[in-house]
Amino acid sequence: MTNTVLSFPIPPYQNVPIHAEYFRPSRFVISAITLGVTSTVTTTVNHNYVIGNNVRLIVSALNGARQFNGQEGLVIAIPNPNQVTLNISSVKYDPFITASPASASQIVAIGDINSGAINDDGRRYSKPYIPGSFRNISPL
Repeated sequence: MTNTVLSFPIPPYQNVPIHAEYFRPSRFVISAITLGVTSTVTTTVNHNYVIGNNVRLIVSALNGARQFNGQEGLVIAIPNPNQVTLNISSVKYDPFITASPASASQIVAIGDINSGAINDDGRRYSKPYIPGSFRNISPL
């Protein structure tokens, strides 16, 4: 008995090569941070984060809240389209001060396509995609 393997050619338009220059990190400017047991970050524009994204805060010294600089956290809630709540406890942090645009602090998604929530059954019943840290800006 022989096994027959069927293989069909993949049209080039369905298997477009990945170009690094067409992807840029999901990065947004921070306009405010609310301190507490969890931290709520407000961005200047609506973001594209979802619950479960892993993010890093890059906070300028001019914005105060120096304890946030380099902190990583998970998005645990999205109260508004321009806000994310992170699992970072900031109870005793310095307050965030809005400074000039030249010293803008940022929130940046980190990780790759393997980041995201995993349920009790592994990835089997998860959505068909797990959001990563890059947006496709390809002109194609």
